[in-house]
Amino acid sequence: MTAGLVAAAAIGAAYLEAKTLISEDAYMIRGAMTNGLDFFYNAWKGRVQYWYAFEDAVKKYPNNPAIVYPKPIEGKKPSGDSYDDLFDVETYTYQQLYDEVLKMSHMLRNKYGVTANDTIALNAMNSPLFIIVWFAIWNLGATPAFINYNLADKSLLHCLKVGHASIMFVDTEVEGNVRPSIGEIKSEAKCDTVFMDDEFLAAYAASPAYRAPDYERHPEQKDYDTAVLIYTSGTTGLPKPAIMSWKKAKLMSSLYGHSIRLKNNGVVYSAMPLYHSTAAILGCLPCLNRGAAYAPGRKFSTTTFWTQAKLTNATHIQYVGETCRYLINAPPSPDEKSHHIQVAFGNGMRRDIWVKFKERFNIPAIGEFYAATEGPLGTNNFQQGEIGIGAMGRYGKLLAAILATRQTIVPVDPEDETELWRDPETGFCRVAQSDEPGEFIQKIPNPEKVHETFQGYLGNDKATNSKIMRDVFKKGDAYYRTGDLVRLNDEQCYYFVDRLGDTFRWKSENVSTSEVEEHVGASDPNIEQVVCVGVKVPEHEGRAGFAVVKLKDASVKPNLDQIAEYSLKQLPKYAVPLFIKFVDEIERTGNNKVQKVKYKNQKMPHEAGESPIYWLKGNKYVELDAEDWASLGSGKIKL
Repeated sequence: MTAGLVAAAAIGAAYLEAKTLISEDAYMIRGAMTNGLDFFYNAWKGRVQYWYAFEDAVKKYPNNPAIVYPKPIEGKKPSGDSYDDLFDVETYTYQQLYDEVLKMSHMLRNKYGVTANDTIALNAMNSPLFIIVWFAIWNLGATPAFINYNLADKSLLHCLKVGHASIMFVDTEVEGNVRPSIGEIKSEAKCDTVFMDDEFLAAYAASPAYRAPDYERHPEQKDYDTAVLIYTSGTTGLPKPAIMSWKKAKLMSSLYGHSIRLKNNGVVYSAMPLYHSTAAILGCLPCLNRGAAYAPGRKFSTTTFWTQAKLTNATHIQYVGETCRYLINAPPSPDEKSHHIQVAFGNGMRRDIWVKFKERFNIPAIGEFYAATEGPLGTNNFQQGEIGIGAMGRYGKLLAAILATRQTIVPVDPEDETELWRDPETGFCRVAQSDEPGEFIQKIPNPEKVHETFQGYLGNDKATNSKIMRDVFKKGDAYYRTGDLVRLNDEQCYYFVDRLGDTFRWKSENVSTSEVEEHVGASDPNIEQVVCVGVKVPEHEGRAGFAVVKLKDASVKPNLDQIAEYSLKQLPKYAVPLFIKFVDEIERTGNNKVQKVKYKNQKMPHEAGESPIYWLKGNKYVELDAEDWASLGSGKIKL
């Protein structure tokens, strides 16, 4: 009887915690206080930079693994059912990584003239070299700018110009996107290009160590000053350099590591690209200030994902929503349960695959978060058991009450989703009711000094100011607009609903509708107008691009091959419209606004008597029929 009562009490306590999250709130508040005190004390001492946290970890954990890299072996084929032989695992301890960073620092300073006032672009795939160059830039007091290695031509040139990069270091695996533009990069962007080839690596290996004196790392910097530039696409089309502050790079990354239970013996395996804040700020940095190891996968592969996680002894894996669905849809892997993973964390895990993912791959906990590269705040849901499935954030009543003072949800105008609904009498917004979708907004505590909370985009005041809404609940207040439709239920669970306005998410990237409209419109002189929206595709995360095109002369057959070729050259692959439709007129509302909502809900494939819809099959647009649509929806055709 006694044992039964004890068991019943334990079950009751576990259920109570799952419902109230009292212990979880206490854990997070304790972590926020500990990490916050450490951060602000170091900031007061002129040590706001992450570099010092890394050095402290080196002193405390010199022999702990810092980087565990499953290096692909070129030309190697699997033996039988095992993929182990495809990788050579390279390990750097904290002391070894630090030594390599100091050697790289010497070469960057003495051979390439990098100074504390420079912005240095890094255009590389995942590898230890990426992290070594990154931290060497920080050691020298310079600012790194992470370039999406898929960019080329106009987009690449734009990133270098607006980021004011003086040098770009390029991985030889991605140099094909760079070499055709190297002349313009030098003449227009005033940026030198250095390819990290065998000669570069030999010079680096032979370099002595150099640690820059503390005064070169800008001890005057504040927590809101720039740690790194990470490019994000938005409503202006071309990528914008979002300012990642030291507060986010150091404090928020540390607190996030706390939230996902990352210990000093943990290993995070991530195949997400390091040019993204997801991998760099929430994958790598939480490791390297606490003695844990970061295991960067060269690139994502459903075939070898679990093998790499096993070989690196990962305790944590990182995902974006598409990653999880790809893995769920993949054939069984011999290593999908032969691992030590305790937590899968990331953003975009959808409710319909959440439980399947945990059960199939034997993963006890999901750490789902919500954040934007440039945004001041985020949400987190460390989900175990059965409560909180599908939520992007979940808190107990205490922490929910605290967070409600900094972020909330407000209804949008039903006739124009880009505008917040305002009371016609007061002119102010209202807080959304339970389960009522609305835009997620985050408070700017000092409206007179917005930059202290939201740094925005380098050199782009217009884009920065467009994210700030004033006079929301009272005269003079200010809030950051996330551009995302979210709902909050009575259990304090936040759920993502949709993306608002002129961007949509596809392949874990923000796609700018204006950029797509501009380039598709320029692909054929007979195009009069293009409207781009994102449409749902069954069994796929986010929304795929759908271009609605009006021709100047409808009697002239559109050149689909030309449109595809031009778009694939000018746009990143993820931004090229998957679907395209030609119409006689672009439908508008009574006040002459394009009815984008109607196009977002376009029935696929087209019904009898309607204009055909074409889809991008390979590199060509072909008519979408019922069979192709079914194959897309079932995953038989990979997008």
